[in-house]
Amino acid sequence: MLSRVAAASTLLRRVPAVASGRHASSITLSADGQLQVPNDPIIPFIEGDGTGPDIWKASQYVLDGAVEKAYGGDRKIEWLEVLAGEKAFRQTGEWLPAATLDAYRQYLVGIKGPLTTPVSGGIRSLNVALRQELDLYVCLRPVRYFKGVPSPVKKPEDVDMVIFRENTEDIYAGIEFEAESQEAKELVSFLESKGVAKKIRFPNSAGLGIKPVSREGTSRLVEAAIEYALENGRKNLTLVHKGNIMKFTEGAFKAWGYQVAVEKFRDQIVTERESWILGNLDDGITDVVQNCQKIEPGYDMMTDGQQQTLQKEVSDVIKAIGATHGKGQWKNKLIVKDTIADITLQQVLTRAKDFDVIATMNLNGDYLSDALAAQVGGIGIAPGGNANFKTGHAIFEATHGTAPKYANLDKVNPGSVILSGEMMLRHMGWTEAADLIINSMDKTIADKTVTYDFERLMDGAKLLKCSEFGKALVKNM
Repeated sequence: MLSRVAAASTLLRRVPAVASGRHASSITLSADGQLQVPNDPIIPFIEGDGTGPDIWKASQYVLDGAVEKAYGGDRKIEWLEVLAGEKAFRQTGEWLPAATLDAYRQYLVGIKGPLTTPVSGGIRSLNVALRQELDLYVCLRPVRYFKGVPSPVKKPEDVDMVIFRENTEDIYAGIEFEAESQEAKELVSFLESKGVAKKIRFPNSAGLGIKPVSREGTSRLVEAAIEYALENGRKNLTLVHKGNIMKFTEGAFKAWGYQVAVEKFRDQIVTERESWILGNLDDGITDVVQNCQKIEPGYDMMTDGQQQTLQKEVSDVIKAIGATHGKGQWKNKLIVKDTIADITLQQVLTRAKDFDVIATMNLNGDYLSDALAAQVGGIGIAPGGNANFKTGHAIFEATHGTAPKYANLDKVNPGSVILSGEMMLRHMGWTEAADLIINSMDKTIADKTVTYDFERLMDGAKLLKCSEFGKALVKNM
């Protein structure tokens, strides 16, 4: 599987693959696409820059403690350090050595702390580079509230969402041309040939970017989100987009998302509009026109053509799924709906209970995940994972920055990496250990034994160092 075995072997020998004197094993992917996790899996890790070493030390202690308590020594993670960021640059002269990518490719599942983005160019972001190189097309961001965490909103407990953020396309593809560069001028010239250059207000001084959104990229993301929602008993999935303005990119994301839902999961889902039509039918509204008037209050002001289109939609829904989804059966299906991105950012504040699983593009997902993290206590305890559900590759990571001014002070909250590790354990099927971490996090924070970021906002809290918080979590398991 390794494309550069010789290059990898030198770096991987820095930390032995077998830490406990026994033979450690690799996680593999079966022919039917299922992870095969041994009792002693090798897990590559990057400790991270800035506060990374402090956070990683506490996090590893918690993860090892949870596995030990859950399985009594029958299972154990064999940690394998690989390099990226400042530590990699100091030791190898490279920010992201090829051997690190090879290790993540070989062992499938890994974890990392926060990384510095090089200021000298070459790599835009190490995090983005890892996602692009390994085609980790899903950025998975669960957001939930832990009782007692300081929050700026009245009902943070209403937030229990999982965001599926497309990870490889949109503006994060990094296709940009600097203002006044030759490339920008050539692109403007091309746009002039297509008759659209006038839409650029100041073409001679504009930096230009390209926003790719593909059918394939959309389909695999939405498919993964729906599968997750169904497997975890979630009630609805929301496609978040700005398709009212960007019709051929974000609008296409919405259309392709619905297409995946209907074509691949027809028996298990109902779209929101379909639920309205079937609900009207359940209420005894058998006349197609009356049903149209219920789902579209402006029906009587539509043109004849628009009315006929709507009538056909209602008739087609009743004909296609009336028997399988009607008579209230649709209420037990996963509801697939969509909302405009700016409205969503408002409604996750005012109507958080309306959202369950969210599937969206890269930039929208970036905004949403950080905004939601603020509602439940901040980015310091926001976990994240990046995965390719086709190949089995996944890297779980801190979602915050490196905070270099706090480096080596044993001060910051390690919650983001710890909860990312909890996601990793759950991804591996080690749910008992994952549950111990979640339950312990609930108890430890509720007891007001917290790091400085929470302690300064709580009355009567006990201040813990980063390492002490990790020890408290293990004690409370």
